Amino acid sequence: MPHQLWFTAILNKLFGGVVTWVLLALGLHPEYPQAPIPNFVAMQVLIALFLLAVFLGLRSRLSVENPSSLQHVFEGLRGFVQNQSREIIGHHSEGFTPFLLCLGLFILAGNLMGMIPSLESPTETPNVPLGLAVTAFLYYHWQGIRRLGPLKYVKTFMGPVLLLAPLMMPIELISHCARILSLTVRLWANMFAGELVGLVFFSMIPIGIPVIFMGLHIFVSFLQAYIFVLLTTVYLQGAVSEEH
Repeated sequence: MPHQLWFTAILNKLFGGVVTWVLLALGLHPEYPQAPIPNFVAMQVLIALFLLAVFLGLRSRLSVENPSSLQHVFEGLRGFVQNQSREIIGHHSEGFTPFLLCLGLFILAGNLMGMIPSLESPTETPNVPLGLAVTAFLYYHWQGIRRLGPLKYVKTFMGPVLLLAPLMMPIELISHCARILSLTVRLWANMFAGELVGLVFFSMIPIGIPVIFMGLHIFVSFLQAYIFVLLTTVYLQGAVSEEH
């Protein structure tokens, strides 16, 4: 049996049998049929439940005349993301704000979760940054197809001159696929390295010094969430722009 966090154990006890049955029906054979839900999946479920509870609680207490501190925080975050996307994408960027904000909050919560005792950061596992990168990849391509149309969007990969299409098309495809690798490695490597360095110094000097690395880990968590959202915004701009 693999090491299970307390929340992972709860999920496996409640839904492990169903998950194993679904995986077997799909032709997949879990390594541990008694515990098919790994820690990083359980942590993502916990983050989703936490954010949902926060949003529902915030929605029930929305006020124009007397907004709460939490409302101010989220309004500030929304305004920041919306202003940034407007500067990069243009005046039609408001529709992308919910996705970008949710993406950033999920990554930030995932980065910081490892600082809570008995929990761990799912972004330290490469599967999670890869899933986030693929999600961003599919989202901006879908938005490009919706805005420009399938044919016109495909033409953006062919270059300004049709004769260059055989050369430009492979280059563009490789470049876009490399974005998945770039987003994945950047987020995973920074979070994994930060956690590893913190554990090393905590084992060597358990008093005082780890606090410095905890502060550094918080800073890196915010920075990596911001960079991921910023790059996704840039990719969106390239996909929906009609000035290719």
